[in-house]
Amino acid sequence: MKELERVRWRCRRGLLELDIVLDRFVDQHYACLNEAQRAAFDLLLDMPDPTLWDMIANTRPLSPQNERCAVLELLRTV
Repeated sequence: MKELERVRWRCRRGLLELDIVLDRFVDQHYACLNEAQRAAFDLLLDMPDPTLWDMIANTRPLSPQNERCAVLELLRTV
């Protein structure tokens, strides 16, 4: 329960589009992520808003980084 509250708090961003996508992602997918995917999601949340948005919007090429790519693919489906 505390983990989910922490993640929801970290998903609050300065960019409205990110708020919407991240909130939906947490509602739809977070509970099903394994530990590696949750760690990858945490790393994504450490990124600056413009960089993260560009990755989600698919305007920035991805480097093949295992779990992070898998989580980004899920974020793009929201």
